[in-house]
Amino acid sequence: MAELSRNIRDIKFILYGNSEAEPVAEACAQLTQEFFRQDTLRLFITSLPILNLETRKDATQVVANLQRQQVNYKLIASDYLEANLDLMDVLILGFENLDMALHYGAMFRECIRHQIVAKYVLESEHVKKFFDYIQLANFDIAADAAATFKELLTRHKSTVADFLTNNEEWFFADYNSKLLESVNYVTRRQAIKLLGDILLDRSNSAVMTKYVSSMDYLMILMNLLIESSKSIQIEAFHVFKLFVANQNKPAEIVNIMVTNRSKLLRLLADLRPDKEDERFEADKSQVLREISSLEPLVLA
Repeated sequence: MAELSRNIRDIKFILYGNSEAEPVAEACAQLTQEFFRQDTLRLFITSLPILNLETRKDATQVVANLQRQQVNYKLIASDYLEANLDLMDVLILGFENLDMALHYGAMFRECIRHQIVAKYVLESEHVKKFFDYIQLANFDIAADAAATFKELLTRHKSTVADFLTNNEEWFFADYNSKLLESVNYVTRRQAIKLLGDILLDRSNSAVMTKYVSSMDYLMILMNLLIESSKSIQIEAFHVFKLFVANQNKPAEIVNIMVTNRSKLLRLLADLRPDKEDERFEADKSQVLREISSLEPLVLA
């Protein structure tokens, strides 16, 4: 075990250098080739639980670095992982191990930098586990899981758009009920911020159009607008404005807005971020004008 720890420390030195020496590109390239050729990543991942804390940290840093190392202008880590996707099954289950979660989580997050890996995770049952991991009692692990979930849903635009298009019904049902309506304040705040990032991304415009046509989703957003937390209110506004801006609002959505018009106008008029934000005020003015001009529609 001591020898393994020394070897990992030596690998880290080659990749990162130290205060006296910078890493040598040729040595890094050779190490990267041998590391993946000899299936050393698998050894690192499976051996991690028996390593001491410092060596775990070193191993995690080595794995992170190697995901970015290019050999002849190519990320060979991506090819390796494409052929060894079962390693992602091991890493994601690491979130359930209190002692290992942060190390496995950091490795997992680096691996999903590769689009082929992110696609595998999104298309597997693993993605559903994040709805639970984000709400774990351990704050650090929950926060790490939330950061990983965000990376998974924002980095690879085309892959995420395909995933959401093909899975929008169950995904948003779980997202809303488990995250947006969570009893945990931090979970709700992170979830509404991420939802805004997802829906405002142009790659997800088709999904956004369907989302803002749902009366059930609108009701959830209106409940978030009356949260006691200004942070949640502000983030909820950025999603709510998409419902208002929709030029093809279903009649039931128009009528909900008309029925609640006075409350909405009063609530939004008083809503201001802590720092002056001209863009926010402009968006808010547009939303207020749109709601004020709505006329009730007859349901088909």
